[in-house]
Amino acid sequence: MVTKQFSGLPEDADLSRADSLAREIFSDIANKWALLIIETLGEQTLRFGELRTGVEGVSHKMLTQNLRMLERNGLVDRTVYPTVPPRVEYTLTEAGRGLRKTVDGMCDWTQRYLGHIEASRRSFDD
Repeated sequence: MVTKQFSGLPEDADLSRADSLAREIFSDIANKWALLIIETLGEQTLRFGELRTGVEGVSHKMLTQNLRMLERNGLVDRTVYPTVPPRVEYTLTEAGRGLRKTVDGMCDWTQRYLGHIEASRRSFDD
């Protein structure tokens, strides 16, 4: 996978630039499955099956892809235990827990404004 390299220049962190590293990272984490995985993991360690149950509607493939992406970006730790069958557990890293604070805020915002948004949708659709 080809990705941008952090050079320490201001343009690396500029979300308005299409070629910035920040935009690439933002694109990775700003999807519904990644956000729901982060929220579901919270402060706990979960196995793949527990995560799949906790993130209702996610397919095996999408959960696998998003967990790999989150691990690659240093947001999730994956621990494999040498058992038969292998036991694999996932937990948020320090950076993942930091991002979870933002995700929690988004969840709170959604719950707070759900009625307002639904009313706006009905009005718009009429």
